[in-house]
Amino acid sequence: MYEKAELEEALRAIKSTLGKCEKVVLKLKENSAQYTLMIRRIDAFRISAELIQRELDRSTD
Repeated sequence: MYEKAELEEALRAIKSTLGKCEKVVLKLKENSAQYTLMIRRIDAFRISAELIQRELDRSTD
């Protein structure tokens, strides 16, 4: 499916973006549309990172 290097690079990029989102969300007003959207993005990035990590762990077994 995907090469290990591709998954590692994707995971690095997702973690970087996730970190930026986590910093930005602190500056947003709760219950605003931007806040809600950012929370949903953070959740999606966390899920993506976890799934990629699982695939990497599985490929090393």
